[in-house]
Amino acid sequence: MGAGDGSRRRAGPWRRALLAGLLTAAVAAPLSGAARPRIPAPAPAALPPITATTLRTAYAANRADAARAADMAAAHGDPHRAAADRALAAPSRRLLAFDGRGAGQATEVLGDLARADRTAVLVPGSDTSLDTYARFHEAAAALYTDLAHRAPRGTRTAVVAWLGYRTPATVSTAVTTTTRAEQAAPRLRAFVRHLRAATPPQAHISLLCHSYGTVVCGRAAAAPGLDADDIALVGSPGTGADCVAGLHTRARIWAARGSDDWIAHVPHAAADLFGTTIGFGTDPVSRAFGARVFDAADAGHSGYFTPGSVSLANLARITLGETPEVTRA
Repeated sequence: MGAGDGSRRRAGPWRRALLAGLLTAAVAAPLSGAARPRIPAPAPAALPPITATTLRTAYAANRADAARAADMAAAHGDPHRAAADRALAAPSRRLLAFDGRGAGQATEVLGDLARADRTAVLVPGSDTSLDTYARFHEAAAALYTDLAHRAPRGTRTAVVAWLGYRTPATVSTAVTTTTRAEQAAPRLRAFVRHLRAATPPQAHISLLCHSYGTVVCGRAAAAPGLDADDIALVGSPGTGADCVAGLHTRARIWAARGSDDWIAHVPHAAADLFGTTIGFGTDPVSRAFGARVFDAADAGHSGYFTPGSVSLANLARITLGETPEVTRA
C-alpha cells in the first residue's frame, strides 16, 4: 500500500519528475545483486515456537546452521560470507533465527531475553544482509551497552537485531516502493507476537526502525496484530501513511532525523508512476505527521546508533520508557 490519494495529489510536478528520475536511475544502475552467484547454505532448522524454555534450543540449532553455512560458503569460494557466518556461529552468539541462503537473514539476541523487562527490536534498512551484518550487530551492541549503563537498578534489558526480511539495495527500484515492506510486515508482526511468548508478561517492547526499516514498521503497524509499545522511526523516507493515525496502532510513535542525514533531501511524497506507487508520503518528522519528534543532533544517515550520540541516548530512553527524559527536537 502507498500513501493516500490526498498525498498523491500533493506531489506536485517537480516532485513527480524527481521521483521518476530516481526510478529511472535505479532501473539503469549497473549494480545488481542478481549478478552474484547464489551462496549455498542449509535450509533453516525446524524449531518449535519461541518461548522462554525453547530459547537455548533455538540458539544452539541456529549456531550449528551458521557453522555449516560457513563451511559451505568457504567451499563455494566465498571467504567473506564464510567469515560472516563463522562469526555468527561463535558460542557467545544467541541466534533466534538463521538462514544463510542468498543474501541471508538472521535474528540475534543481546541480553537475557527470557528475563528482560525492556526489549528493543532493531529493524534495519537497505543493503543489510549477512555480508554487511557486522555493522548491524555493531548498532545493536552499542544500544545494548547504553541500556546496560542507563537502566535503573533491577531493570533487565535485551536488544534483538531483526534481519528478518530481504532488504532492498540502496540503488534499486525496490527501495522506492513499499513492496518489500509489505512482504516483511506480516513477518515482523508474527515475530513480535512470538517475542511476547518469550519475555515476561509485562515486558515493554520497542521497535527501533531505521531508513527503509521504517517503511517495514509502518506497514506492520498499519494492519492489526503488531503488539509493540513504542515505535521509533529514524532516518525515515516515510512510512506509506499520511499521519500517525494512519498507522492504526496503540504504540507511541517517535521520529527523528539528524541534521547531516541525506534522507532529508529525498522527496516525502507518493506518486503513481508506471502502475506503481513510488515514494512513501508524509515526512515523519513533520508537524503534519504528528509523531513525537526527538533530538538526533547532527547524526548522519548511518549514525543514529553511534556510541555517545544524542540519538542513541534518546533511543535508549525510549526503550526504557523514560519518556520525560527524551530530549525533543
